[in-house]
Amino acid sequence: MKIRVVALGHRMPAWVAAGWQEYARRVPREWALDLVELKPEARDRGKPVSQLLTLEAERIRTGCRSARMVCLDERGASWTTQVLASELGRCRDDGEDVAFVIGSADGLDPALLGKAAAVVAISALTLPHALVRVVLAEQLYRASAVLAGHPYHRE
Repeated sequence: MKIRVVALGHRMPAWVAAGWQEYARRVPREWALDLVELKPEARDRGKPVSQLLTLEAERIRTGCRSARMVCLDERGASWTTQVLASELGRCRDDGEDVAFVIGSADGLDPALLGKAAAVVAISALTLPHALVRVVLAEQLYRASAVLAGHPYHRE
């Protein structure tokens, strides 16, 4: 199974890259975790936000090609680590690749959210998108540990 994290934003601070790398190296090799960074549309050219999100959505769709798309959005479903592990286990068993999408500062295009296999909230709190990358990588690692049968302290 391949897992992609498709994230709008580039030139992240060093702590983001370090956090991502720390957890990405812990994820099992058979999961083939990959980060796809996309440049957000420039916000200084007078285009309405809806148009910017539509343009970003086109690039996101390309980044998610041939994978089950899971969009991260503050209004999404609240998954536990156990639910994440279960969903990833199902995808693994079905031979399905997964792409998790982290939008820009303005979120994600509503049409893109409508086409997602799932819309999930990482937290009810507002988090910087850079931090979401690290939290998602950690949760992917934790889900892999759960699926590998390691004891989960929340049971």
